[in-house]
Formats: sequence, C-alpha cells, structure tokens
Amino acid sequence: MTSKIKVDNIENQCGGAVVTKCGGTTTISGTVVKSNTLQASDAGNIISQSGTTITLGASGDTINLASGASQSGFGREGSVDWQTTIKTGDFTAVSGEGYFINTTSGAITMTLPSSPSVGDIVAFKDYANTFDTNNLTIGRAGSNISGDAIDPTISVEGQSLTLVYGDATKGWQSVAASTEADLPKALYVTATGGTITTSGDFKIHTFTGPGTFAVSCAGNLSGGNKVDYLVVGGGAGGGGGLGGGGGAGGYRESPGTETGSYTVSPLGASPAVALVVPVTSYPITVGAGGAGRTSPGAAGTNGGPSVFSSITSTGGGGGGTVATPPKNSGADGGSGGGGGGQNPETNAGSGNNPPTTPPQGNNGGVANPGPGYFGGGGGGALEVGRPGIPPASPAIGVGGAGATSSINGTPTARAGGGAGAGDGPAKAGGAGGGGAGGAFPEGTGTAGTANTGGGGGGGGGGGPTGGDGGAGGSGIVIIRYKFQN
Repeated sequence: MTSKIKVDNIENQCGGAVVTKCGGTTTISGTVVKSNTLQASDAGNIISQSGTTITLGASGDTINLASGASQSGFGREGSVDWQTTIKTGDFTAVSGEGYFINTTSGAITMTLPSSPSVGDIVAFKDYANTFDTNNLTIGRAGSNISGDAIDPTISVEGQSLTLVYGDATKGWQSVAASTEADLPKALYVTATGGTITTSGDFKIHTFTGPGTFAVSCAGNLSGGNKVDYLVVGGGAGGGGGLGGGGGAGGYRESPGTETGSYTVSPLGASPAVALVVPVTSYPITVGAGGAGRTSPGAAGTNGGPSVFSSITSTGGGGGGTVATPPKNSGADGGSGGGGGGQNPETNAGSGNNPPTTPPQGNNGGVANPGPGYFGGGGGGALEVGRPGIPPASPAIGVGGAGATSSINGTPTARAGGGAGAGDGPAKAGGAGGGGAGGAFPEGTGTAGTANTGGGGGGGGGGGPTGGDGGAGGSGIVIIRYKFQN
C-alpha cells in the first residue's frame, strides 16, 4: 500500500517555517537542506551530483515531462523522437517527431505543422526505398520551405531529411539530408538487358544481338562498382576457290578479377581493366558474321564490330581468293584473313587492326603458290593462321586458335580462324568456332560458329571457278558483375 501525506507547510521544532506552499509557489526557508543525491523510496537515484556534473535519473530510467509541461534551457540539438508506427498513408506531422514513410503502395503527402514556432523540427526516412517510384510530397501548411511557397516532391530513393523552422521568411529549412548511398554499406551494380543468368554471387548478361545494358545502380566500393566483360567481333567470310580462311573477330576481355576470379585467356592481362559503370544506358552492338565468297574472284567479307562502352572489337578480315581475276588478298581486321593460294598467291591480312593492347587478334596465314595451292588459315585470337605451305602438313592452312574464357561459368573457346582450302582434303578451322576449309575439287567452306566470332572456311579449288567460302560466325558481348554477397 502507498500512503500520501499532504501538507502546505513544514515547520522546524521552534515553529519556524521550513517549507511553505502558497498556490503554485513553494518556498524553502530557515534551513538549507544539502545532499549530493536525492533518491526515490526504492533507493534509485532521482538527482545526483558529482563535481560540476548533475545527473537526472539512473541508468535504465526514462525521464518524462508531464503532459502540458514544457522545458527550457536544454535545447533540442536537431533531435526528434522517431515514431514506431510506419506511415503508409497521408498524415500531418508533429514537431519533435520523426517518421518512417513507406510508399510501396502509392504516393504519400506529409503535411507540416501549421503555425510553427522557431525551432520546431520534423524528420522523415524512406522506409522501403520507394520514393523514386511512389513519391513523397511535403505539404507546407502555409509556411515557406527554404524560402519558397511550394510543396516539394521527394523522388530520391532512400532519402532521409530533417527540417527545422527558422522564421516566416525562410520557413522550414533542411539541416540534414542523406540517401542509402551515403550509408557505409555494400551496394551492388543493378542492370537489365540481354539474357541474364547467375553464377553464385555473380550476374551475367549475354548479348547475342543488339541490345541495351541499362544500369540503374552503380554500386560502391564496399559491394561492387565494376563489371568484367568479353567482347568478340563478327568473324569474316572465307575466300572462294583456293581461298584463304576468314579471320576471327577481334577478341577483348577484362582480367576477370573483379567478379569472382574466373579463368580468362592471356588477352585479359594488363593493361586490360574492368569497367566502372555509372548509372546510364549502354547501347550494345554485336557484330554480324561476314559473307563467304559467292561469286568468281571474290574475297570473303569482313565481319562487323562488337561494341560495349569504350570497348570495340573489330570484325575479322575476309579470306583472300585467286580462283578468277581479279585476285584478292586476305583483308585486315580483328584477326587477318588468310591469303589465297596459286601462283602468284595473294597476301594474308594483318590482325590487331586497329591496334589494341593486349592485341585483339593475329595475322592470317600466307598461301602456297604451288604445287598444292593451299590457301592460308585465318588468324585467331591467340594464334596466327597456319600457312598453306608444306612442310606444315598436316596443319597446312589450319585456322589460328581462339581464346578460352569462363566468364559465363563454362570454359568456352571463341574467335578461332577459318581454315584455308585448296587442291586437297578439307582443313580444320581454329578452335573457337573457326570453319573448315572446302575439300577438293569445289567444296564449300564451312561457316564459322554463330556467336563465337569464328572465321568461315575458304572454298575448295580445282574446278573452273572453285567452291564458295563459308560465312563468318556472329560475335558476342558478355558482361558480368557481383550482385550480392
């Protein structure tokens, strides 16, 4: 049971007033009561002093002002009492309170207090990071906001803001603002485009045709803000009749250390680097394969370039031909086309054209002026096309080897050169999608494999015009990044 003793006066033994109360005024006189600690009946501290420090309450206590009471002298120092109920609809704010606002289901209006006083304060936070899709509107309730008579709309994802009322001229002003990106936490690249797959904590976008890689979050250093890439240009078509193999499309890749340390080819070595991707849309170009020779005396057609951001991989150079005048040499490109074989033979094309570091490809192989008349192989990502000249048998005119990367989780060879052809059996294309050469007498060269950038095989010789060259394989663009931990 708790008992209360109610008196208006406390007197000492001589009859002198020690404590008196009259209305709302309490007077202590006659005697000075001194103590370093005032305790409650349970011995818990209410007020204590140590030196010049005075403490209200004890550890674990809550200090409340009674309803209708006010305080002065302590100041607010920009703090608010954050409310535990999440706001999911329109509401009117109260000075001294902070609110978590969830706009997942729709836009919300927060109306500021009317007739505010200097020092009034309100704060809010985007609870579900949805202000960018469903906005928050701040209703000014007749007061200016930063000097303007407008109701601002907050559309930044993860925004938090503290507003303090200063005066009628400026009204409510921001004293603190931040977004989720300002917090010391891991953020990851977020993007759309192409065919998307995952490998562990990594996301992979594969483009087998034109598209857009659209970045909506650039990530940060704590999570990941770089992407690895593989960009392969379209392979070239092979030359006709005793034709050279088509050169492989240019092959460029990053080191593979930013997104899981997967296996890359030597072409990912320094100075190749991963790319930082700010929030924007990146058009993706995937190079088409070049056409093979389909008319007398025609060389293979060069492949098309593939492009991602600052990385361009040139299409392969077409294979040369000598079957019917005019004779055509192998063309320059990402990898060069092989020369056409006969006396006199035609020249091979140069690779890594235009030059990149590391090189994006290799030269085509030279042809044999006879006897045998084999065309040279098209250059590949890692190897020069094999010459059509003995004693290279049985590798006469074989296409240059491509490069292998496991950027998409599976080791895959790409950008092999097409094989040259001539008066003899078919020769093999380079590993990585290169097409085989046409067999004697007028065999058609095999097409390069689609989306490898492999060169087409040269057309066989021996007949009046020779066989047609095979078409080059289309290129590919693959982008990889970390999206979780």
